Amino acid sequence: MAQQVGSRRSMIVSLILTIAIAFGSLVATLSLGWGPKLGLDLAGGFSVVYKPTTHATSADMAEVVTILSNRVNGLGVSGATVNLQGKNNVVVSVPGVTNARHVLAIVGETAQLLFRPVLCQVAEPTKKAKTYPGSVPACASTYLWTESALGVTPNNSAATFSSNSLPVDPNYSIVKSTSPNSDNPLDNVILPYLGHAGTRYLLGPSQLTGQAIGKAVAQQSQLGAWVVNYTLTKKGSPEWDSVANKNFHQALAIELDGVIQSAPFIQPGQTAFTSFGGTGEISGSFPEQSAKNLAIAMQFGALPVRLSTLTSTTVSPTLGHSSLVAGLGAGLVGLLLVLLYTILYYRALGLVIVLGLATTAALLWAIISALGHTSLAPSFDLAGITGIIVSIGITVDSYIVYFERLKDEARAGRSIRSSVDRGFRSAWRTVLAADTVSLLAAILLYVIAVGDVRGFAFFLGISTLMDIGITWYFTRPLVILLGRRGSQSSSMLSMAAGLTSGGFQNE
Repeated sequence: MAQQVGSRRSMIVSLILTIAIAFGSLVATLSLGWGPKLGLDLAGGFSVVYKPTTHATSADMAEVVTILSNRVNGLGVSGATVNLQGKNNVVVSVPGVTNARHVLAIVGETAQLLFRPVLCQVAEPTKKAKTYPGSVPACASTYLWTESALGVTPNNSAATFSSNSLPVDPNYSIVKSTSPNSDNPLDNVILPYLGHAGTRYLLGPSQLTGQAIGKAVAQQSQLGAWVVNYTLTKKGSPEWDSVANKNFHQALAIELDGVIQSAPFIQPGQTAFTSFGGTGEISGSFPEQSAKNLAIAMQFGALPVRLSTLTSTTVSPTLGHSSLVAGLGAGLVGLLLVLLYTILYYRALGLVIVLGLATTAALLWAIISALGHTSLAPSFDLAGITGIIVSIGITVDSYIVYFERLKDEARAGRSIRSSVDRGFRSAWRTVLAADTVSLLAAILLYVIAVGDVRGFAFFLGISTLMDIGITWYFTRPLVILLGRRGSQSSSMLSMAAGLTSGGFQNE
């Protein structure tokens, strides 16, 4: 009797454990309601590519990626990715969002966060308004928001204050608001106030950047009003105190991407300036969403370089669903054709392929679904589906290599019982070599590629690793056990019928 690969008991245990792990994992993920983290082209959403408007170092771009990642994650969306494309282009993809325009507006605020003093309020621009070249001149003294003109007075009876209402400077109605591309931190600018239609302020040069902010969070006060609480960095705390003292009882605008996010008064409830001690609070008539947006802008708005949009793509969830159905449909049709052919050609061994692919699919679904709840795996998109479809061909090839070796052994006059043992030993080397080449190619693609290609490489690599494990722990014991039990069978679906070389020597 030919030397057997492992004992019968160990092969049965290996087979049962493999099936139990694969289908047990599938049942567990389904019961938890987990599913793959769908990518942009399947779940809908948006993708935008940014480039720096000025020279940027590698360190600058790495910081941009980190800040944009934090900003996207701060919106509460899942599955978002931010990565570099080439040396300087930044790709932001956010799948599965229904309010893509809102999220894109927040993510698209890519300029530096600046703190500027409010010099005065100016009139809305007329239709004949023109862009002012260079730094906008200061307001007339009648309209300046100085400490004495504002007359901020704390109300001792409550945490409120009163102030003078200053007139709007009409002289700037012929001047357009400063565009984001012309927004020089060292110049005076005219910017619109977010959420206040028709309100524009003339702001002085920037006195501080958002790099002074360590953390900002929107919370409700004891009175139920929404406020933004922030903490400052170790370096930023004294810098903030200096700026705040200079603008005590005056308005300091928080600007991001050419838009005023907020313009709070500095310590209006106090009669004299005191150090912030590294923390502070911005209060006002904030709706919940406005407070949250301001907190995100303050915490994640301090980009080292200014970015401009190269391309922007929005995919509707309906189109994404159609792509998913089409992709899976194409894969299933191809898979069914392959399975039908293998059953007709290999008979009982074709059923082994069916069972093996079912086991692989169950385990693969569980793995992809579990990874979808981590940041380890790329989103599952059409490229990922393509990688898995390609891996099906690799997996089927592994079966065919083994089965053709069985046919070679049978043609040499050996029995089915001895053929399954000898055939696997020679086929295993070929399968392992082919899978190793595929795995190395997937790793290389994942390391050097970006975007969708990385998703293709990742899922191809996962599937290739699974093929190695399934071949050893599932295919090997199942075929050997079938060969030992079915050597006497002459059924049309038997292994003997599938190995059509004839002239077997049965033990």
